[in-house]
Amino acid sequence: MGNFYTDTIQTDPRFTQITRCADITLLEPVMRAAVNSLIVGARGAGISLMVFETYRSQQRQQQLFAAGASKLRTVGVHHYGLACDIVFDVGGEPSWKGDFTVLRDLANNHGLVWGGDWGEPGKPHTFRDMDHVQRVDVSDQYNLFRGEWYPDENYNPLALPTIGQ
Repeated sequence: MGNFYTDTIQTDPRFTQITRCADITLLEPVMRAAVNSLIVGARGAGISLMVFETYRSQQRQQQLFAAGASKLRTVGVHHYGLACDIVFDVGGEPSWKGDFTVLRDLANNHGLVWGGDWGEPGKPHTFRDMDHVQRVDVSDQYNLFRGEWYPDENYNPLALPTIGQ
């Protein structure tokens, strides 16, 4: 039995593309629903957001790393359809100007981990990705990357304990 990554992403013709992908159909279904709800909820609060990037190939990640646009040499959770970069929508154009802490509350309200909150409680991680949300707890990423685990529809990255504990 497969999962969204093996059944959908690995078979998609964009699996190795080097251009940015903002197609929400390449987000795992629970992640996709959470992102859609987050954006609709923000709009209801007068905040206009847009999906900037969903799926990211290993080839694109290496290109971003080489250009200094990313601190990660190999792609993370984006590669598995479980992460999304969300930015402000200013007249239909992406913008990184603004306070991204608004994304923290929206992400948490929709069962997602915000990239500005990585680390232990009270001790933030030195790498902060303010426009990033994901449906995997940092402690579970190792098992995801090794191909030993993929979240099912009931997985909640905000619940403790996680599978890695």
